[in-house]
Amino acid sequence: MKLAIVTACPNGMVTSVLCARLLDAAAQRMGLHTSVEVVDVQHPERQLSQATLDEAEWVLLVSSTPVDMQRFVGKRVFQSTPAQALADVEAVLRRGAEEAQVYVASAAPAAKSAPRIVAITACPTGVAHTFMAAEALQQTAKRLGYDLQVETQGSVGARTPLSPQAIADADVVLLAADIEVATERFAGKKIYRCGTGIALKQSEATLNKALAEGAVESAASGAVAKKEKTGVYKHLLTGVSFMLPMVVAGGLLIALSFVFGIQAFEEKGTLAAALKTVGDQAFMLMVPLLAGYIAYSIADRPGIAPGMIGGLLAGTLGAGFIGGILAGFLAGYCVKLITRAVKLPQSLEALKPILIIPLLASLFTGLAMIYLVGPPVARLLTGLTDFLSTMGTTNAVLLGILLGGMMCVDLGGPINKAAYAFSVGLLAASSGAPMAATMAAGMVPPIGMGIATFLARRKFAQTEREAGKAAMILGLCFISEGAIPFAAKDPLRVIPASIAGGALTGALSMYFGCNLAAPHGGLFVLVIPNAMNHALLYLLAIVAGSLLTGLVYALIKRPEAVELAVAPT
Repeated sequence: MKLAIVTACPNGMVTSVLCARLLDAAAQRMGLHTSVEVVDVQHPERQLSQATLDEAEWVLLVSSTPVDMQRFVGKRVFQSTPAQALADVEAVLRRGAEEAQVYVASAAPAAKSAPRIVAITACPTGVAHTFMAAEALQQTAKRLGYDLQVETQGSVGARTPLSPQAIADADVVLLAADIEVATERFAGKKIYRCGTGIALKQSEATLNKALAEGAVESAASGAVAKKEKTGVYKHLLTGVSFMLPMVVAGGLLIALSFVFGIQAFEEKGTLAAALKTVGDQAFMLMVPLLAGYIAYSIADRPGIAPGMIGGLLAGTLGAGFIGGILAGFLAGYCVKLITRAVKLPQSLEALKPILIIPLLASLFTGLAMIYLVGPPVARLLTGLTDFLSTMGTTNAVLLGILLGGMMCVDLGGPINKAAYAFSVGLLAASSGAPMAATMAAGMVPPIGMGIATFLARRKFAQTEREAGKAAMILGLCFISEGAIPFAAKDPLRVIPASIAGGALTGALSMYFGCNLAAPHGGLFVLVIPNAMNHALLYLLAIVAGSLLTGLVYALIKRPEAVELAVAPT
């Protein structure tokens, strides 16, 4: 018997590929001849040919996102979901062989009456939360019968961008974003805003609230009137999201310069010197970018220039990362004040965004940084750096416990990002110990969840075991969000277990005196010579914390409920 297997998920990545492999292997064990397709809109050439579909006796379609059904007209088709397939692949195959029915094209689709929603998901790093929120919304929308199209603004740019037609037809625009996103193309449309965490954990409520509470936003001036809920934290995360690529690039380039020796960059004309120079310049741009995009989040485009000027002054005055944050907020709120306060005749109104706002806001921000903010913040940063470089073992361990625990509290949320931002700022000030503790602790929760699924396999469903493998890989890359599926399902056990392991790892990293020259990269940074001063001890700290998290969660996890068939007596 010939079988065509077609799998699809919103991003065409983990879920669909995993389902395809498991179903293909199970079908071959059952003696079936298979042809497999993982739907990928970016690569239509990879889909099964019509001749292959014609030869197949029936088609197994496993999908959590809409697919083109016209290809299957006249074929016996059985439809299932990834959750059902991953739970028991052989049962799905047996049901499909028995229950597959000839697919007939619908003459009048009922989708017209379904609510139409377009959505954008975005997070500061553009990795885990962005895509996990998109997939959760897609699956929920399919279950509810909603017409949903999602654009993910991830680390590689926008995937599946929304078409102008889709935006025009939509009843509401859902912005599930932890950073500010451009809304010009949604002018005149109802908009509902929320964070990626809410969209991920409460996807059904989010979609329904978007339909019920979406409202047209005012954009009468250059600075869009934003809702009250877009507060300080969101502005800060917007700045951090634009700054991160600069930090990572600069840090890794500096780390690469150490390959040739710790002091090799001092010799002019060498490759080490060139790498160090490029990395240092990237770090110099870090603070201006942070300040500029904090101001942009507050006041839109007019805020960028004064924000960057204030950020550059913060770097020049030695106020560093903290000074850049203050400069961004000063510039942003100054621009908003000027926009509202300065009233000009209609004939001169065009001068406001190109002359008056940049001049007055830059003047105010610059003078405030030079005379009020810069000097005291510079003294504070110097004092903090001196304290970190001279603190005793006990204080170092306590700081490691604090940073390590913070990294594991909300897995990519505000507390996690606060610890990371603090460490990045100190790294830019040539203090790498907190950065080492932070990155090590951030790897613990997902690695620990992966370990737990191996140690207590019977307590986890098949889908959770597969998620554990993926989480472990994400953990090795320093992506804490890999543990979110476990935390969302069982927060009262996962989070304490993660905090325990993260705190242990952070404490050990500081106790061993580990210093890290790169702000990201996970374990792969260890392959760069001299990027880490105590690589083996650092690895030991990560292993110890991950094992603690894995063991604790394996012990306290409740087994999954299994239905038992009771034999008649």
